[in-house]
Order: sequence, then structure tokens, then C-alpha cells
Amino acid sequence: MRPSRPLLLLFSLVFVALFTATLFLCTTTEKAELDTIEKVIETLKPEDTSTQLDSLGATVEARFPCPAGYHRATVDQNSFAQYLRDLPLKPHSADVKYYNGEVKQNYAVYCAVVDMDLDPVDLQQCADAVMRLRGEYLFEQERYADIHFDFLSDSKPRYFKDYSKGDYSYRSFRKYMKYVFSYANTASLRNELRTRPMMDMHIGDVLIQKGRPYGHAVIVIDMCVNDDGVQLYMLAQSYMPAQDTQILTNPTDAGLSPWYTLADGEIRTPEWSFNASDLRYFDN
Repeated sequence: MRPSRPLLLLFSLVFVALFTATLFLCTTTEKAELDTIEKVIETLKPEDTSTQLDSLGATVEARFPCPAGYHRATVDQNSFAQYLRDLPLKPHSADVKYYNGEVKQNYAVYCAVVDMDLDPVDLQQCADAVMRLRGEYLFEQERYADIHFDFLSDSKPRYFKDYSKGDYSYRSFRKYMKYVFSYANTASLRNELRTRPMMDMHIGDVLIQKGRPYGHAVIVIDMCVNDDGVQLYMLAQSYMPAQDTQILTNPTDAGLSPWYTLADGEIRTPEWSFNASDLRYFDN
């Protein structure tokens, strides 16, 4: 006995409903799985796949050898350039942490972390980290009279010698740096620094913008060159909120990362874009 027409119609409607629901469920599940995969990819640390590092290297120079065909130029052993190359790094795969101890989850930004203590206050942000590195270098060289940074309020320098009143201990220096962090920023630092053509870049130079309300600053911590004169450079930054100083990846060339090719034009870093006209340097 054949089913009646109304019954066949009912069976057809049920079948279509079940098929549609199954298709929707499969599509939704597949999308959820793709979203999960994308999130995992986003949180993978770049150094997990990078070939441009020695995971056992304890300094910038040791951790990141120059790419094939490139070599590091000789610099003076007491120079700011050598100080930056010698910066100690935390163990491979260490996390960048904020001033409050929380982990910076955006792993795609960095490939190494500078091993330098961070005060538990939201002060040492981008320009502050640059000033900290410069100040630490001058302090290590006992060039106390050269340690000074301009304040935003009046564009005048505050000298460590005046602040310390003869106390040149490291504790006194760190108190001075916190004082500077409170009253200087990207705008004051950019105004203080001297301009330099992009193609004349040196280790220790700074890419810096003074935005409204916020700007950003990164520092050149190493460079290398090949026989054809093509130069590569490496960048470090802190950011907001205050966080460990970190070695940046190159978001436009994963195969070269963390090195960047020196060229005029826009410089795209993981969290900011700069122009060639943003290059500045310390003149002391």
C-alpha cells in the first residue's frame, strides 16, 4: 500500500528540515574549528618556526646571528651600539610580562625578551624603555654628567647629577629614571633627539612619533650588512601598559624576521608603522 500524498509531503518536509539542520550544524562546527585553528596560529610564538636564532644565545648578538651572506660591522667596545648588542636576554620562549606580572598574550609581536627588571608601576612604556637603555649605558660608563632627558612641560633637561646630589649609586639612578618616566614621553623625547636620514641609520637610533594623544618609539639594537652594501637592522620596544622590553618580529618578512631591510619609506612593525622621517638619534 502506497503512502498518501499528505503523508509523502510530511515526510519530505521532515527530510528537508533534518538535512538543513545537519548542514547548518556541520557548517557551524567547521567554522568553529577554523576559528580555533586561527587562534592557535595567532598565539604561536614566531621563534617556534624562525631559523634566524640560536635558542641558547644569552645576548642579542649571540641569540640572533646575521643571515647568510651578512656580517656585523665592527663597533667600539665601549659604544652604545656594543652595549645594545650585549643586552642580556631571558631564556628562549620567555613571555613578555606587564608591570603587574600578567603575560602579554600577543606572541606574534616579539621573538625575545630583554632580561632587565621592570618596576611594578605603569611607567616604563615605549619612550621610557628607550631612555632606560640610554641611561643604563651611560651609567655603566660612569658618564654621570651625560645622563639627562628633557621634560615635556618646558622642554628643558633634568640632569642625573643635579638629582643625585652626589649620590651616584645604582639605587639613586633608578629613582632618577622613575622621575624622568613620570614627566617625559614620546613627544619630549622626539623633540630632544636629532634627525638623521634613514639610509644613514646607526645602532642606537630611534624611530619615534609623537601622536595625539599617544605616540610610539622603538630603538635600533643591532645591524648587519652584506658585500653589496645592503643593510639589515633589528628593533626593540616596550609598549602600553608598561612591559618588558622585547625584540620585535618583522611582520612583512617572516623569513628574514627579526631583521628588517634598511630602505626609505614606511616601516611596518607589529604594533606601529613609522616613516623614514621618524628616525632620530642621541647626540651625547
